[in-house]
Amino acid sequence: MKKPLLATLLVLPLAGCLSFGAEPPPSLLTLDPASPVAAGQSQTSSAASSITITVPVVPQEISTNRVPVQATPTSIAYVKNAQWVEPPARLFARLLSDTITARTGRIVLDPGQFTLNPGTRLTGELRQFGMDAASSSAVVIYDAALARGEGQVEKRRFEARVPVGAIDAASVGPALNEAANQVAVEVAGWIGG
Repeated sequence: MKKPLLATLLVLPLAGCLSFGAEPPPSLLTLDPASPVAAGQSQTSSAASSITITVPVVPQEISTNRVPVQATPTSIAYVKNAQWVEPPARLFARLLSDTITARTGRIVLDPGQFTLNPGTRLTGELRQFGMDAASSSAVVIYDAALARGEGQVEKRRFEARVPVGAIDAASVGPALNEAANQVAVEVAGWIGG
């Protein structure tokens, strides 16, 4: 009976020293569409053509919830206390969906709904989604591929850069949100109604 009590008393002081992961930042970053979808808006495939948007492929440096900084041409760092609420690729795909719906009137499907009415398919690679230390700017580069029909594929690169005064947790979210919205608006214009 005395041994379990003694073991508990010996382990108790160590409890304050243990940590099972990094402390989360005070707040998490997300993307907010500049062109939101109106509440209650109803769509049917007979009224508008559909488009399926897939989550873009990303390089390893942005497959994390942290915000990368291109420190030099051959090195990446991450912004201290800046973290996305979910992976940037999913946030960007959702932003594209909202922007394309609001600006083109198309019905946007995710790959899980693809079999209903695949329509046009938008795929791509989110090549950069972070900060560039050399230019002190937020950079979003998206290589899009649009399959409009059988055997017809178009590709185009979209890029936006938004300057920031400082590369810190307070500045990177709004700058990346602005750059991502610029790209999303350009993609919506390219796709058309």
